[in-house]
Amino acid sequence: MHTRKALTTILAIGAIGALMAGCGGGREEETTTDAAAAQSDLSGAIVLDGSSTVAPLATILAEKFEGANPGVSVTVGTSGTGGGFEKFCAGETDVSNASRGIKDEEVAACSEGGVEYTEVLVANDGIAIVANPENDWAQCLTVEQLATMWGPGSSATSWKDIDPSFPDEPLKLYGPGTDSGTFDFFTDAINGEEGASRTDYSPSEDDNVTIQGVTGEKGGLGYFGLSYYLENQDKLKLIEVDSGSGCVAPSLETVQSGAYAPLSRPLFMYVSGGAAERPEVLALAQYLADNEEALNTEALFVPLSEEQLTTLKTEVDSLKG
Repeated sequence: MHTRKALTTILAIGAIGALMAGCGGGREEETTTDAAAAQSDLSGAIVLDGSSTVAPLATILAEKFEGANPGVSVTVGTSGTGGGFEKFCAGETDVSNASRGIKDEEVAACSEGGVEYTEVLVANDGIAIVANPENDWAQCLTVEQLATMWGPGSSATSWKDIDPSFPDEPLKLYGPGTDSGTFDFFTDAINGEEGASRTDYSPSEDDNVTIQGVTGEKGGLGYFGLSYYLENQDKLKLIEVDSGSGCVAPSLETVQSGAYAPLSRPLFMYVSGGAAERPEVLALAQYLADNEEALNTEALFVPLSEEQLTTLKTEVDSLKG
């Protein structure tokens, strides 16, 4: 029951473009109308918690599944990827949403708590760098400039410290807290070490707080999942990222192709082995597998490639065993 595929999945991200190119006009839409009708007598309560980045997908999944199965209640919490794993490994939740793969210490905690699990890849995502819309000087930032901003011990307090051509505008930084998988992924990709970051910024596990901070300061800058930017793009300015091959903005296309580097990533749900013994949890996982593309599209995430979808369905099938 206990499976780990984070490395394989992350390597697969680099090949998303080629995989998607082979999909032609896209997958045929699958529906679960007949299955939903057959499952309408299901009952029970399912608890999901964890990543705020994955929350839009989890919330839409919960709403659609409850509509098809009115006897089932699905709740979605957002305590961050790390906070979600704490609850999950303590046996308090059925599914843990994660914007990164599970860490070794979390594997150990689950083992100590007697919690077996299956890791399920559910979507692809990019991390968006966002600025105040009044920022008319920064259109693109290099990975090195982002590291100057966010690196441990950074003394940059003005935009001029990042680039001499930028104005002497106070640099106000906002982002996720240390329990966030987005924080872990961003610090690793930009600063070269997971968790390595300056500490004098405004952290929050609520991405809406980051939006409020950035929009409230002319020199504000923050980062979070692409879906949050797409939901709030009328309030924010999107900053392109140059990893050495030119400036690229995050989008469904550039995340799928792997062009948006190094801030493209996979997203996961971890399903407890104990919870998977309950028919309503199995039905929820099957609903996700059968409707992945439509759910991800509505949640503004990048759908899985054909190969990734096959992996998802295989993992869901393994839950039944």
